[in-house]
Amino acid sequence: MTISDTLKNWYKNNARDLPWRNTNDAYLIWLSEIILQQTRVEQGLPYYLAFAKAFPNLQKLSKASEDQVLKLWQGLGYYSRARNMMFTAQQIANHNNGIFPNNYKDILALKGVGPYTAAAIASFAFGLPYAVVDGNVFRILSRYYGVELPINSTKGKKYFEVLAQKVLDIENPATHNQAIMEFGSLLCKPKNPDCNSCPLSDSCVAFNQKRIALLPIKEKKLKIQNRYLHYILLNDGKRIFIEKRDYSGIWKGLYQLPLIETVENITVDNVIPLIMENEILKNQDFELKEVREKIHKLTHRNLHIRFYWIEIAEMPKANYLSILCSDWNDYAFPQPIHQFLSSIF
Repeated sequence: MTISDTLKNWYKNNARDLPWRNTNDAYLIWLSEIILQQTRVEQGLPYYLAFAKAFPNLQKLSKASEDQVLKLWQGLGYYSRARNMMFTAQQIANHNNGIFPNNYKDILALKGVGPYTAAAIASFAFGLPYAVVDGNVFRILSRYYGVELPINSTKGKKYFEVLAQKVLDIENPATHNQAIMEFGSLLCKPKNPDCNSCPLSDSCVAFNQKRIALLPIKEKKLKIQNRYLHYILLNDGKRIFIEKRDYSGIWKGLYQLPLIETVENITVDNVIPLIMENEILKNQDFELKEVREKIHKLTHRNLHIRFYWIEIAEMPKANYLSILCSDWNDYAFPQPIHQFLSSIF
């Protein structure tokens, strides 16, 4: 019995019932794959259901506004996925008669789609023999065959792509790809894998050589960058100021509170003069109601966030969008700001 046969037999008895597995609609499969990039199934499932309900087909998504899409995406992170999804929907609607491409090369050419996502869509929607290679596949193949090449190196990635294609069941690529990813998610996990229940353990090199915890191998991570963000909640009891982020850096196109960024982690007493110099507080009497701090961790940076809740008698004229306090939840904010505002209003 091949490794593929073993994985498919295991999958038949252990697969989770997930909605995107019950369709061969390329649009819905693409939607699920974009949402599940950098996202666990448990977190992504409610977003998938919300998007599939709001935009049940590609034509409807292609006509959605950025604010609509980002609001639904709020809290999922990596917001470039949502913007790429909008761009792709519009591109297909305008240049391909609304028909999702049905071959690997054209799927791979879509914005926001890499080799893994293209292989997933091609195999799940069209039964094409392309092996998926994600973190789960790297981990299973590295452990099973005892491969010590770093999975995040150029040489390692190429090696595992070839190996994954070699073990692929080309007669049934969809089930094989689903099986190997599910196996990695539920059984051959990064930490504390259930080796005692593993149908591959007898022939697994890492298990038999007691190297499970050592594989797969990764090269050292990039240095983590620290950023220091000071957000100002200015409130006269009725309104607050917000602004839309520009299209560079993190959280592109989302809304935020007025922001001051510093190059180091300075004290509250040193930030207050910077706030007073800003146009929203010049010549204004104000009361600092509360200061809150949190650290928001992203892949390659730590955001040291501080919120300043400031009350004034009357909102001044300033180059910000003034909205009613009761309307704040109509706008898509980064998750840390959303959480802060939901605790205030």
